Amino acid sequence: MERKVLIAGAGPAGLTAGIYGRRAKLETIIVEQSFPGGTITLADKIENYPGFPRGVSGQELAALMEQQYRNLGGQILNGEISQVVPGKQQHTLILSDGQKLIGPALIIATGTTRKKLGVPGEENLAGRGVSYCAVCDGAFFKNRTVAVVGGGDAALMEALHLAHLAARCFLIHRRDSFRAAASLQEEVFKNPKITPVLSAVVESITGSTRVESIVVRSLATGKTEPIAVDGVFVSVGQQPRSEFLNEVVRLSPSGHILTDETMATSCPGIFACGDVRKKHLYQIVSACSDGAIAAYFAERYLTQSGK
Repeated sequence: MERKVLIAGAGPAGLTAGIYGRRAKLETIIVEQSFPGGTITLADKIENYPGFPRGVSGQELAALMEQQYRNLGGQILNGEISQVVPGKQQHTLILSDGQKLIGPALIIATGTTRKKLGVPGEENLAGRGVSYCAVCDGAFFKNRTVAVVGGGDAALMEALHLAHLAARCFLIHRRDSFRAAASLQEEVFKNPKITPVLSAVVESITGSTRVESIVVRSLATGKTEPIAVDGVFVSVGQQPRSEFLNEVVRLSPSGHILTDETMATSCPGIFACGDVRKKHLYQIVSACSDGAIAAYFAERYLTQSGK
């Protein structure tokens, strides 16, 4: 299958790139391994995206972006990218099912995935009380006790979401203060169901067939204590989904794609946008901006190279 612009990832950056590409009358196809919207669909409420003065759910915002792209005639293909093969005239996306997509311009917008704690019990109890998505799995813990591990915006948003469902939520963070926005911190501290546990780390997750408790170590005293919980939600940061690139483009030590201000990578004809690229601000609004820039300069690249 051949298209002018191939887009890897249907998060805000990829969908925006698709919208701008279609408005430029470029043939586009977006490849997404899960569902359009990416990680924003995990947000219960988004309050910092312009145009929604009362906030909007991540799923609703994602659906609106997807519909706008489809209304312009854009295509979305469900599939997992296993490899990128660069070429002088065409770039090839190879999917895990063997399907190949070919096009002269490629925009990488694969975003990020949740980091793991890397503690004993996490792998064994994944899906049996250990979760990386409160919006996805929170309903299983109605009127039960849970813990959220992390201190950024995502962690506090997950704790607030779970507080609507669970009987109690411990919010564990390794620093002595949260890193999240002040407005989120204010909501957390006034919520009676949320118990902050600061300057502490999770040493292990225990349970036979399901999560039964976590062992927490105080960084101030060095003492450890178990906390009985039914579920653990891990929200300790993101890692870029760039493992399939295999040195096709230059990456930072953290695995983020390095680009210039036009979103161009080190490989001609390949651009990157959104949270998968190295930048300073990882937000929905900046991902959309990246996507618009990537599509604009992809169009210029095709025009100038006569492709």
